[in-house]
Amino acid sequence: MAISSGLLPSFGAVLSASVPLNCSISAIQSVLPVGADVDFVQTVAVNSTFEVPPENIAFPISPVGLPSLCAVSAWVQAPGNTSFGFGLFLPGDWNGRFLAVGNAGFAGGINWLEMGTQVRYGFATMSTDTGHSSNSTDGRWAYKQPEVINNWGYRALHGSVVTAKQITEAFYAQKPTYSYYSGCSTGGRQGFKEAQMFPDDFDGIVAGAPSWYTKHLQTWVIRYWLNNVPNTDAHHIPPELFPVIGAEALRQCDPQDGLTDSIISDPYNCNFRPEALLCGVETVASNSTAATCLTSSQIDTVKKIYSDWVEWDQRLIYPHVAPGSEASWGVWLLNSSVAPSTYGTDYVKYFLGLGPDWSPWSLNDSIVKFAEKDDPGNASVDTDLSAFQKKGGKLISFHGFADSLVPSAGTTYFYDQVDKNLKPQGIKTSDFFRVFMVPGMGHCGGTTPSFNASWYFAGGFQASLIGPTVHSVPGFSDAKHDILLALTNWVENGTAPDSVIATKWTNDTEHTTVLRQRPICRYPEQAKYTGSGDPNQADSWECRLPWEEGSGPLQNPGSVGSSVFHCSHILRILLVVIISSYSMMIL
Repeated sequence: MAISSGLLPSFGAVLSASVPLNCSISAIQSVLPVGADVDFVQTVAVNSTFEVPPENIAFPISPVGLPSLCAVSAWVQAPGNTSFGFGLFLPGDWNGRFLAVGNAGFAGGINWLEMGTQVRYGFATMSTDTGHSSNSTDGRWAYKQPEVINNWGYRALHGSVVTAKQITEAFYAQKPTYSYYSGCSTGGRQGFKEAQMFPDDFDGIVAGAPSWYTKHLQTWVIRYWLNNVPNTDAHHIPPELFPVIGAEALRQCDPQDGLTDSIISDPYNCNFRPEALLCGVETVASNSTAATCLTSSQIDTVKKIYSDWVEWDQRLIYPHVAPGSEASWGVWLLNSSVAPSTYGTDYVKYFLGLGPDWSPWSLNDSIVKFAEKDDPGNASVDTDLSAFQKKGGKLISFHGFADSLVPSAGTTYFYDQVDKNLKPQGIKTSDFFRVFMVPGMGHCGGTTPSFNASWYFAGGFQASLIGPTVHSVPGFSDAKHDILLALTNWVENGTAPDSVIATKWTNDTEHTTVLRQRPICRYPEQAKYTGSGDPNQADSWECRLPWEEGSGPLQNPGSVGSSVFHCSHILRILLVVIISSYSMMIL
């Protein structure tokens, strides 16, 4: 088997004396531990397609245009008379490294499509089926099946990684020099869980939009829905008004970061005033259902949507969605008067075991406390990552501010809690863990036409959104633009990323003409326009802390508003000084 570094940093390969395996069932079976068996082994020729088995309902799309490789499917026995399976792509032109990819939602199935993306780098690439068969929104398999839930929560990924590494080492007659992970959403949670629970599995992890706080997030989905139902009540906001709210959020929040460019750079610090959308007296008098304004009751609903879920003592249950996330409200959470997303209801019915007849209308604090105590599958992630840090692991997380499925503030909250745990131990969190928040990006990837934000940087699940044979960043395959290559550069060369440049093409699926690029900065830094140059060019921006000198508002270069802003700002300062001086005189 050839060994190639491809786009990755090179290393000195040291081969063992063992003989590499051939791509056959008997060869792979010979190296499996007791309790593990092969489903199938097949050779995939260069530029051909791996046909996903029809029973894989979670990830049915077949990867095309693959490099030559050996495809393996195997399963492993697990406690409680359960089992889990995994797939493994072993490329002929191997870069000497191992990489596992993540899953989605409640899905039970091997993510062959994402494996196809990562194997193009040259990784030996693996995915687990998490121990059951279902699509991502179906949680019925979990009912009264605690060991199956444990497989989904943590056991299947770890067990699959251990076994797949054994196969990889035997196949190439060499241990992988480095091991990596890439996932988003539930895949992001899986990455965090691996860092917390099995720190030796991976040298580096990219975890996007992590749904890490499972015991709170799934019930938050229901609470979020309850804000806007029933549909017959005066406070209900119909889906056709979501774009109206989104347009107003963009109008108000876009300029507050100092540059009007159709992107909300700092949505959680936007002073958004939804009252600007209040219907006028003419609309109220005519009892109109105009799709351009909101009633007072609907304004109250907007404020609830943009409010954290906290208990009476202000303990945070889950943070709210950000202004700018409105485009996906109707798709995920607020489009039905009958029931909310099954990401919420199936969790309570089948993971917590309250049964199929449980009604989301009966959500209360006792259910939240039960979820906290039970935490089915041990799926939620503890914020003490000291073991992963001591092992030398590196962790990168990213999250789109426009994500309404998993509110992005949950990721910065996680980082802050990790920092709070580790700093008293003398550990500098940013030395091993960095978070990148992405303005204008939705759940894991993509952006809306109203934003046209730079969003692509080869994160988990992103490549399949722009083309069936894409990997890395077309035209920009380096550690500055590719978050996975940034991770490998950090792990293998010690170069920690302070930013990753995100790309937006004029047509993302053609990805030939770049519309704009912008640095995505490591939290808590933000990208600030330098005041000169093309705002669509990455070098016109720099990463600064929000409170740093020079991080104040900036206007478009050469615009009329810039001089007006400058003069009015000076007048406001002078006015404050005069009033303050006068107040002190009369005290």
